[in-house]
Amino acid sequence: MHWGTPPWRVDFRPPATPLPKSVDVAIIGGGFTGLAAAAWLRRVDPGLSVAVFEAGRIGHGASGRTGGMVLGETAAGDKPGLGDVLAGFPKILRALEVECDLVLGGAWEIGRKHGLANSAISWEDSGTLRVVKEVPGGSLDPGKMVSGLARAAVRAGAMVFENRRASKIEWQSPAAIEFPRSKVRAGKILFATNALSLDLAGYAENEATPRLTLAALTPPLPEKKLTAIGLGERKPFYTVDFPYLWGRVRGDRSIVWGAGLVAAPGSRDLETLDIRTQEPRQAFATLENRVRHLHPALAHSRFTRAWGGPILFRENWTPVFTHHPASRNAIVLGAYAGHGVALSVYLGTWSAEALLGKRDLPAWGELRK
Repeated sequence: MHWGTPPWRVDFRPPATPLPKSVDVAIIGGGFTGLAAAAWLRRVDPGLSVAVFEAGRIGHGASGRTGGMVLGETAAGDKPGLGDVLAGFPKILRALEVECDLVLGGAWEIGRKHGLANSAISWEDSGTLRVVKEVPGGSLDPGKMVSGLARAAVRAGAMVFENRRASKIEWQSPAAIEFPRSKVRAGKILFATNALSLDLAGYAENEATPRLTLAALTPPLPEKKLTAIGLGERKPFYTVDFPYLWGRVRGDRSIVWGAGLVAAPGSRDLETLDIRTQEPRQAFATLENRVRHLHPALAHSRFTRAWGGPILFRENWTPVFTHHPASRNAIVLGAYAGHGVALSVYLGTWSAEALLGKRDLPAWGELRK
């Protein structure tokens, strides 16, 4: 897998632990969703045996490769019973003692039509981009959040295993998760793999679309230049029309820019993608050229980092949050469509309570009616 290297770092490695023969709850996927669910399960019921199984390193998928933009609601907007994501999210982080440079100062929707007269942003990009509306949101450090959630899970007593790729589930009672040269039985399972391991999670061919979203980093800019281009307030931004563009300023005044989606040719397996191949390389070159032409202060911008991160969409842009088609004792959670930074943690704790029978799953999360 060659997806490039993002600028943040996951600085926590779970302690070596013997693989158990059985657990009460197994979580497949060691990103924001899975780690938050593991920590919350043990917080709600300290007597449970909980294990997280990650195919690579924790944060290996979308969580460690997101741009760090924090948005509320879902990509399809508010949903019945969802609640206030951006009120609940920081409460969860405080309860789990996770520090990740979270700033909720709002976010800007920008567009080529209906821009505000007092817009701080005025960029040329297939028309003039201006702020259309300010919405709730902010930013955080993804590496720190992955690390913090993993520490919280281990501190609470959950087991976290890296480099444990689940290959098959034997659906019996209890279910058996097969790994190379080993097997673990689990009373209940949470599939928190998002755009990876779609077959294992029970997605049919036409139920969700995986893509690699592309992001890049420019060097730190002087404060005067940040102000000149309209980003002095540090509000993350995203377009409401096409061609799509999003980004945010980091604490060191460098800027993350994102645009473009790449598919795995003839496959749903994004791990076969290599951002060094022609299509991604051309997409990065196009993005760099776009950034340089947005504003005179960006004319000499260059990318110091370029990377991709997996993202999963449904046709209706609503997350999947439902029972696995093979068992009522398993839950599938993912398909955040770019809104997963806060939502994944928020719904991860919800899934923990659902696995314990303390909360119902939402009707809007079903795959099949």
